[in-house]
Amino acid sequence: MPTLSVFTDVPMAQKLEGSLLKTYKQDDNPNKMFLAYKVCMTSKGRPWVSSVVRKTRMQIAQDPSLNYEYTPVMGMKSFVQASLNLLFGKNSQVIVENRAGGVQTVGDSGAFQLGAQFLKSWCQSSQIVYIVSSQKEPHGLIFQDMGFTVYEHTFWDSAHLCLDPNMLLDVVKHAPHGCVFVIGSMGNCQLTPSQWTQLMTLMKSKEIFPFFDIPYQGLSTGDLEEDARFLHYFVSQGFEFFCSQSLSKNFGIYDEGVGTLVVVALNNQLLLRVLSQLMNFARALWLNPPTTGARIITSVLCNPAMQGEWRQSLEGVVENVMMTKEKVKEKLRLLGTPGSWDHITEQKGSHSYLGLNCKYLGRDSSLVSDLGFGLVFEHKLHGPVELLWDPCGSPEILTLPTVHNSPWARGERDGTTLGSETLWSSPAQQVEYLISEKHIYIPKNGRINFTCINSYNIDYITSSINEAVCFTKDSER
Repeated sequence: MPTLSVFTDVPMAQKLEGSLLKTYKQDDNPNKMFLAYKVCMTSKGRPWVSSVVRKTRMQIAQDPSLNYEYTPVMGMKSFVQASLNLLFGKNSQVIVENRAGGVQTVGDSGAFQLGAQFLKSWCQSSQIVYIVSSQKEPHGLIFQDMGFTVYEHTFWDSAHLCLDPNMLLDVVKHAPHGCVFVIGSMGNCQLTPSQWTQLMTLMKSKEIFPFFDIPYQGLSTGDLEEDARFLHYFVSQGFEFFCSQSLSKNFGIYDEGVGTLVVVALNNQLLLRVLSQLMNFARALWLNPPTTGARIITSVLCNPAMQGEWRQSLEGVVENVMMTKEKVKEKLRLLGTPGSWDHITEQKGSHSYLGLNCKYLGRDSSLVSDLGFGLVFEHKLHGPVELLWDPCGSPEILTLPTVHNSPWARGERDGTTLGSETLWSSPAQQVEYLISEKHIYIPKNGRINFTCINSYNIDYITSSINEAVCFTKDSER
């Protein structure tokens, strides 16, 4: 007799990511290339792993004295302390005053899961979350699932092809009192001293709680201290904050997914209270975090010689990225590719925007703002217009009363669809050309992993970019 399943009414979830990689794998073209890997790649197309990590992993595997008992709920104490020292400096003010602590977390999103649980329970007046970064981040789903109202912004300016700190300041100005700001790529957003002062004043006056994301310390500039220097601004101004510190990418142990939720409080007593509550949440979420990745990182960070070798390997990766960007820019210049490509070398880190999606072909419109997954244009007839696109690059045009009161900003999708008299072409036209015609797979926002470019494929990639830009430029005529 057939039994009715309790899962009968469960629909298939919408796939949020991975479709680009799936399409790439199904492509049988011998020249196909994938430039959207999350991890750093070697010139041979393999995930980068620091040489010192390989040696340390073997040493740990052969150590007969290791105790494989369950780890404490808070994680390995030596790992957490080593992570804090890496982030702030062993002799920093916040470490000496014992105002910083942490919990070992699981996966790249574990710190956000844990931090969001705490904020939901103990900061009930802070139920609005702004996520501000150089790209659309996955953390929004975590906060949304817990009932937070989430607004997402990017400070990548598609019109001027740069990271614009004024966009961050503008979001803070319009944010409500007592909200949470999840800020990623903060080190890449170059604020002037006056902008720093303005930012601190605004956040203090509005009692905004910062939740920072540091996913690859050392892989932005090659300098571990420089990549985390902005944290010292907030410490010196007396801010309390959370910080998601992922240590998977900068050690090359992507499959381990190890990190820390860092807590900075005004004093040690407050810190201990917060950590005690976080321990309860961690017990419910994962109970005991895994140790292999934490052991590798602790061994490297606590050994001066090994840490020095690791630092050199990070510098080598960053130098190779900078050299690759310079070569790409120069080859595009020699090919006579229309436009300026200085923005490629002005960006930091392995993942940077090519600037291919800023072309809007409407004769009566000009770009106003980049919403991450949509662009806002000022149209002579209709006023502010938002152009959204789905994962396939299909656009939807909506009129907006104002840029700041957009359906996107309100978390809605209403609006008036414009008629066919509005002239446009897909904002992902150049990207689509690269994928369909050249079999070069990149995200629709044009943000690629430059470690995927090497001496074997750089000529094909740059000539394809030139062809895509020239093709779409010709189509405007």
